[in-house]
Amino acid sequence: MPSEDTKERIAKVVDVGRVRAPVALERTTPHETSAILLAQTILHYAWIPMIIYVGFTRSNPQPSLIKLISPLA
Repeated sequence: MPSEDTKERIAKVVDVGRVRAPVALERTTPHETSAILLAQTILHYAWIPMIIYVGFTRSNPQPSLIKLISPLA
């Protein structure tokens, strides 16, 4: 079973509509809990770089890859 701290962290992420997360957590396995926390961490650290990448690749004129990687190029 996940710890109380883990349940609270997931409750903040998984709270959907009127269904409270602690009710749903009683039915989740530790693997599901770990997957949710991993997805939260990946989304947290990858969101801004993804937005920058999409902005560079969808702009017109499209900048070169070196300008995406190095701000001084």
